[in-house]
Amino acid sequence: MSETQQRPSASSTSYTPRRPQATGWVGFVVFAGVMLIMLGGFQAIEGLVAILRDDYYLVTRSGLLLNMDYTAWGWTHLIIGVIAVIAGIGVLLGQTWARVIGVIIAVLSALSNIAFLPAYPIWATIIIALDVLAIYALTVHGREVQY
Repeated sequence: MSETQQRPSASSTSYTPRRPQATGWVGFVVFAGVMLIMLGGFQAIEGLVAILRDDYYLVTRSGLLLNMDYTAWGWTHLIIGVIAVIAGIGVLLGQTWARVIGVIIAVLSALSNIAFLPAYPIWATIIIALDVLAIYALTVHGREVQY
């Protein structure tokens, strides 16, 4: 080694910030990102079905919780779905904006599916449960995925 290429001595220390230790919840945050992508796809499919086939969903005499036709609900689900897919990809890339949008979209998705319960109760209940799990993972442990 030449004189210009000296090794740093043991007494010279440099501060490198430590990243918080990742926990097992990193998997759940990745799961939340993947679920946002899947839920977005499901929402988009549900929206397209409502837009293209008004007679597909059956409701009771009371109808939907909110008085909207299926085409309006279809566009609502389609828009939520597309944004959820984009947010899910952002979550997998460790983006903070994606976590925030992911939580907002999951809340909107859960609320829209509560209103959609009379039309498709089992499907809407499953989507609501997955939305709640995604919200928990993104809010409590979302920072662990950042690179």
